[in-house]
Amino acid sequence: MLEEVERWLATRSWSVADRPLHQILAAKQRTGQSVSVVLPALNEAATVGDIVAVIRRDLVERAPLVDEIVVVDSGSTDRTSEVAAAAGARVVHRDEILPRLPAVPGKGEVLWRSLLVTRGDVICFVDADLREFSSDFVTGIVGPLLTERDVDLVKAMYDRPFTVPGGHTSEPAAAGQAGQGGRVTELMARPLLNMHWPQLAGFVQPLGGEYAARRSLLEQLPFPVGYGVELGMLVDALHLVGLDALAQVDVGVRRHRHQDGQALGRMAAAIYRTAQLRLARGHLVRPCLTQFVRGENGFEPRTYDVDTEERPPMAEIAEYAARQVA
Repeated sequence: MLEEVERWLATRSWSVADRPLHQILAAKQRTGQSVSVVLPALNEAATVGDIVAVIRRDLVERAPLVDEIVVVDSGSTDRTSEVAAAAGARVVHRDEILPRLPAVPGKGEVLWRSLLVTRGDVICFVDADLREFSSDFVTGIVGPLLTERDVDLVKAMYDRPFTVPGGHTSEPAAAGQAGQGGRVTELMARPLLNMHWPQLAGFVQPLGGEYAARRSLLEQLPFPVGYGVELGMLVDALHLVGLDALAQVDVGVRRHRHQDGQALGRMAAAIYRTAQLRLARGHLVRPCLTQFVRGENGFEPRTYDVDTEERPPMAEIAEYAARQVA
């Protein structure tokens, strides 16, 4: 590991306990910064309500840390919108944001569009499929942005126990291990970062969906529309503001729904493509991934397009600039 990264780990890796809530609230009042929490959601009716309710109870009603909770629904066919609204979130549908630009499927697309419908100086992203959610996820990653003037982006780090089908959590494979999970991180993202962007090798959960950043940074970043958004954002932020402006906070344990191996394969392909674009800005002859499933006549190929589209920095969008003036 680079000496720079070892120093960064000692100075920019914290625990949620390092900043008590009263300290964060005092910093918010002193600096006058507002905080928006954004949950991108697609068919998350089973979990989104509990997450919103916890944030509202702990960080809106009991302590005035969060100024708005926004759920951006990217086309749910279940009751995600109704559940989120009933729990106290403002729900916005993806297709209603910047309608002149047709939306494409993908998490990054939703995060990018959320900048147009939020007002916070600090934007906190939280995945909508978390179980046993704690408001520590929000205070942990928002805290450094309110208390440290030279920090621009904070990622959550956590243990990820692997939940097997049926909802049971597997036992750790060996003493000292926190369980399996983050498979795409270990098999794709971490090797890519260590080999090509070793300054980012200190991030425990580089692909984690819980992170917060200053609007002033987010509006300058391009957003890969799909699964590559987290890796792309880290790499681009490193080049834009430098390693010392990035940080991570230990918030404990993250429990969520796990995807099957083929879904993870598509995620890994999108992440690799995002990395490749940043390494060379070149063009693949065939940005596709073929996988196999067993059918009536043996193994059948299924070919998927790999996410290659990116949205430009929000600061370049006319509607966003007009809103800033207004």
